[in-house]
Order: sequence, then C-alpha cells, then structure tokens
Amino acid sequence: MSAVLTEESDLTPAAAAPGIEARELKRAFGEVRAVDGITFTAPAGAVTALIGPNGSGKTTLLLLLSGLLRPDAGTARIVGHDVVADNLAARSQVGWMPDVFGTWDALTCTEILSTFAHAYGLERSATPARVAHVLALVHLSEFANAPARVLSRGQKQRLGLARALVHDPQVLLLDEPASGLDPRSRVELRDLLRRLADEGKTILVSSHVLAELEELYDHAVFLSRGRTVDLAAAEQPAAVGRGWRLEAVDGAELRAFLDEAGVPWVAGPGTGEVTVALAGADSASELIRAAVGAGVRLHTVAPLAGRLEETYLALNEERV
Repeated sequence: MSAVLTEESDLTPAAAAPGIEARELKRAFGEVRAVDGITFTAPAGAVTALIGPNGSGKTTLLLLLSGLLRPDAGTARIVGHDVVADNLAARSQVGWMPDVFGTWDALTCTEILSTFAHAYGLERSATPARVAHVLALVHLSEFANAPARVLSRGQKQRLGLARALVHDPQVLLLDEPASGLDPRSRVELRDLLRRLADEGKTILVSSHVLAELEELYDHAVFLSRGRTVDLAAAEQPAAVGRGWRLEAVDGAELRAFLDEAGVPWVAGPGTGEVTVALAGADSASELIRAAVGAGVRLHTVAPLAGRLEETYLALNEERV
C-alpha cells in the first residue's frame, strides 16, 4: 500500500492520470534488498514527495524509475511506457536530476545543455532557443557562455535542473534538488516546480528536509526499509487537517467564536491559545478573516510542525 497525504485538492491518484505507476518493484544488491516491493502512483499535474530515512530505498527507486537500473521484479510505467519493455520511450519522458550533479567543467553551460538536448533528439534548429529558455528558468542566463568550472555548488545544482528540463519531459525525478541552494534559490525552485506541476507535469521529489517540501507537495509517499509504508494504522494528520495554533488577547472571546463557527478546538498551554485542525492555508486565511470580522483580537496564527514531519514521526517502523 502506498502512503499518500493530500492537501485540500481534487488531485488524488484516482482523479488524475498517473504519470508514474510502480507495482511491487524490487531490486537487490547482493544480500541487500534496497527496494523490496514498492507500490505507488504519482499523478500528473502534481508534486509527490518521496520521504524516508537514509537506506530506505529512495535513490534506488528513482534510478529504477529513470530506467537506469533494471528491477529484479515488479513493473514501473512512465506516462504509460514500461521502463523495461519500452525503455527508450520511458526515458524520453523523464527528466532525471541526481543528488550529485557531475559536469564537464571545460564546457560552457550552453554546450552542456545542447549536448543533452541533441542526445534526447531535439531538433538542432530548436536547440538554441530551448537552451536559452531553460537557463532563464533556473536564473543562469548570465552564465550561458561561462565554463561550468566557474559555477558555485548551488549554481551547478541549478544547471542540473536545467539539464533535466532541456528536452521538456512529462515526468521529473528530483533527488535532493535543493541541496546547496541559498534561501532565495530554494524559493525560486519551489515556485518553478509548482508552476511545472500546474502545467500538467508529474514531479517526484526526494528530500530529507521535510520543511522544504511542506509548502510544495500535493501527495506524499513514505518509504521504510525498501517498502512503501501503509499509514492506515498510523495517526495520519491528513484525516483531520493540519494543526494550527491560534492565540488571542481574550481566550474566552476566541473560544466562543470557534464554538459559534462550529470549529473544533483544543486548549493550548496559554490561556488565550487554542489548536484547530484546518485543511490548508486557504482555510486558515478564511478563518482568520472571519475571526477578525467578528471582533476577535488575534495576535498569533501559525501552523504546528509540518504535516509531513508529524506523519513521519508518527511512524514506528524506523524505531529500534
């Protein structure tokens, strides 16, 4: 069973065509079962977070989905193409960004991207415009004719994303894409990935830093010891929404408003503090507007620990 969390959205795996389908995928390296029966789907037009501790099988899974590793058993499809039986067609639809991006340091950014564009069969007449477009997307236009050796680690990371995008794939597989990025670049990456998802692309993102995924993801798949985790038995915050802390000058005033609005609340440690469960930021915004309109003097509104972190910590599989 795959573990999927959703914000307030119609984009569930049942409602959107899957860009990625994995069924009982397995891959071992000697006695080590790196991937041991992973099953999940990632829908088109959404960002799916791939979450798990070191050794849970994330990178191996991404390599299997990219067509760079052959599974020992099970199946994987990319936009309907089997990664084994129809490997080239599947790979043509994938933009793969590994956690460590190797470059040809003597080549310029334009030369590197042009090489990959030609390898993917992009028409040579269309290559210059496409390369210029993806460099602009990742804010590297000024380095178009600079050799890769002059780029910082974060800039090389952005070049890696440009390489994954150069052939305009339908599926993006991103392994720790924010590694080495400064805060501004992380925000720009988040905005770009959301825009690409809105355009209908399937995006699967692996990251150890759950806070980076919190404002980005639509769905989440949790891995443990090479398997997808069934969250049915775990406390899953998505069932009731994410927790938000509200604090007002007059706690009684706040609680009376929530009672009248039919919003369940739990008393917090402070006299004017309560916790409520909301579906997302839009719901929080509506509640704040209604409370202020009713004369409630709110002075603090903040989400609790991220839902991804809440769910991850609720799992017992990694505890010894």
